Amino acid sequence: MNKLSVIIAIGLAQTGAMAAHAPREAADRQALQQTSIAIRTAFADGNVKAIMAYHYPQVEKSFGPDSRVVGKAAVEDDVANTLKVFRLNFVENNVESLAIRGDTAIEVTRFLIQGTPRGEGKPFTFRGRTQVVYVRYAASPTGWAVFRELIQPAT
Repeated sequence: MNKLSVIIAIGLAQTGAMAAHAPREAADRQALQQTSIAIRTAFADGNVKAIMAYHYPQVEKSFGPDSRVVGKAAVEDDVANTLKVFRLNFVENNVESLAIRGDTAIEVTRFLIQGTPRGEGKPFTFRGRTQVVYVRYAASPTGWAVFRELIQPAT
């Protein structure tokens, strides 16, 4: 077998291996999309328990250079306190990239949130980009949970 034949054989083998993973990746992409939709819907509904169903126990969130929340209980308290004060609706959620490697997925998304105070105050919008690291998690309704999230406000 000459070198060209070996290169072609390796390429065909890799293509076959990638094709074998295609159905799982498509299912993972769908499950991750469902995870994102469920979280955004739960925010709009003010449903803290539903939001937290999609978060890993050792979750970490960073809302800026001086704002980091660590652990599911702390994130749940933060979400609950925020939703006591504001109604939040994701108006835009545009996925820029999604990479899935085994039991980990990394998503980068541009978003626009419309906030409405529950008491006095004016409605506002908050635009930015987020990078979310998801991990497979059997306790999540979709099998995926937020492990790390970094939110970058638009400037």
